Amino acid sequence: MTLQQLYYVIVISETGALSKAAEVLYISQPSLSGAVQELEKELGFALFHRNGHGMALTNDGMEFITYARQVYYQYETLLEKYGKTGKRKKKFGISTQHYSFAVKSFVEMVKQFNTTEYEFAIRETKTREVIDDVHTSRSEIGIIYLSDFNRKIITNLLKANNLEFHKLIDCNAYVYIWKGHPLAQCKSIRFAQLADYPCLSFEQGSESSFYLAEEILSTENYPRTIKANDRATMLNLMIGLNGYTLCSGIICEELNGDDYLAVPFEADEDNPNSRMEIGYIVKKNLIMSQMGELYIEEMKRYLKQYEKEEVINDE
Repeated sequence: MTLQQLYYVIVISETGALSKAAEVLYISQPSLSGAVQELEKELGFALFHRNGHGMALTNDGMEFITYARQVYYQYETLLEKYGKTGKRKKKFGISTQHYSFAVKSFVEMVKQFNTTEYEFAIRETKTREVIDDVHTSRSEIGIIYLSDFNRKIITNLLKANNLEFHKLIDCNAYVYIWKGHPLAQCKSIRFAQLADYPCLSFEQGSESSFYLAEEILSTENYPRTIKANDRATMLNLMIGLNGYTLCSGIICEELNGDDYLAVPFEADEDNPNSRMEIGYIVKKNLIMSQMGELYIEEMKRYLKQYEKEEVINDE
């Protein structure tokens, strides 16, 4: 088994077809097919189902690819730090819950590199997929939050996937609405005041636990709820339906626009779980890439500025 074979299998799994993989790898299809067959013979099982529509991983192949990505990612990281510069683009990806500060920090990090030499990816996605992406090395870093409600479940998930959580910031919950909302002039908003408006939340999948929800108070019985898959749709629903969502209050107007505002959520005895701990997850014993280190620096810089503004506003 060679690193080259691992890379071949990874590319085939990503493209879904031998012909497309051969184009990406700049080798002939027979050579690529032969290399994969040789690896499968060594392993003693098939990695792919082959049919007229392409190539899909077998169950054994899906398990194998998880470890292959981890090994090859660490190899690429070592090359980046200690090897000679090659022609192949270096890859860096993150997966995150829907935080505009995570996107803004990603933008600032990417600006520091020549994008003709690097392949960057940012994935705003479901909580479970954030964890899976980091576990399988599809992404180097994931951004999620913990609270008193979900901490035990999320921590167990991270432990089971050999991941560790690093805190970036603690923050109180806010009600995120548009400036024309009937409650926009309130200094704070209680849960009872929201009963007449639809609660907007990010779709987590039909089989997902409410412990994986991005929004706090996920177990509450909301009279009106609407789910969305992306931030842009959610912002449109805020204006069109006077919807709201519960968030960290860390809003990047440069990306989201200035038509929205975050009003402090006023906790009560029935709804006390309003504290969020946002952080990043990585694989244990990870050798952090240069891009990863800079990305974390950008997030810390942005959040530090946010904390300063919060102190000024409180005064």
